[in-house]
Amino acid sequence: MITKSWLYDAIIYIYALSLLFYFADFASPNREAKRIGTGLLSFVWGLQTVYLVYNLMSHKSLFAFSVFETLFMLSWVLVTASLIINRIFRIELFVFLVNLIGFSVLALNFFSNPGVSPTLGSWKINDELLFIHISLAICSYAAFAVAAVFSGMHLYLHRRLKGKKWTSSVKRLPSLEKTDRYAYVSVIVGAPLLMLGLALGVVWIVLEGDYRLLFDPKVINSWVVLAAYLFYLFQRLALQTPGNKLAKWNLAAFVIVLINFAVSNVSQFHRWG
Repeated sequence: MITKSWLYDAIIYIYALSLLFYFADFASPNREAKRIGTGLLSFVWGLQTVYLVYNLMSHKSLFAFSVFETLFMLSWVLVTASLIINRIFRIELFVFLVNLIGFSVLALNFFSNPGVSPTLGSWKINDELLFIHISLAICSYAAFAVAAVFSGMHLYLHRRLKGKKWTSSVKRLPSLEKTDRYAYVSVIVGAPLLMLGLALGVVWIVLEGDYRLLFDPKVINSWVVLAAYLFYLFQRLALQTPGNKLAKWNLAAFVIVLINFAVSNVSQFHRWG
């Protein structure tokens, strides 16, 4: 039986990457993104299948399953169902949401298994889960920072062009269409990463058994950040909001991200240092 968590970490990261491509395809239909997302998800399914078959073959009784194996099978069934449904109906949002549940179940399953030892000897298995949670959250914040920069450039360029102030700095900036597009793509990257990071954060709280942390100021504010960026996507995709208004909302959402860092000082388990 596999007892080192490096394989589990690899599956979690590949799983997260596949969901990132699926979310990108949902937000902005892209055949290449969908193809890559499907390929990565199929690879995750293959690894899960091999692991599942290996465990079933080592069973003395086919009717005695541990909680670990039951949850693993649940995650495997969710991945299998999403791949089949995506093949037949091509509903990207459904695939993403179903696999967000499967991703959370798989993470809870992996990191609650007492028989698994961390990759680093000085860590506990929960530390490894926390590391993945933090790495996904940091990547999402980096994407939001990039989006904020492009939105700032968009507003600056919009005001200059509206006032017919043609300067050398204006000529060196990308077009309004490109700055709006780049900000949008950055949010498409950041939103699912934050969603996955929050899912792992909830899993970590469940494993710790202290459900009061669900109401921690940093946790609540993180959900507010996610809601702000999802509303940005809703405005762009459903309401067709103009680029300059989207840019203002994007900058306002990034202010909430900055507040999220300040909230760390009053958080029970996100405190700096």
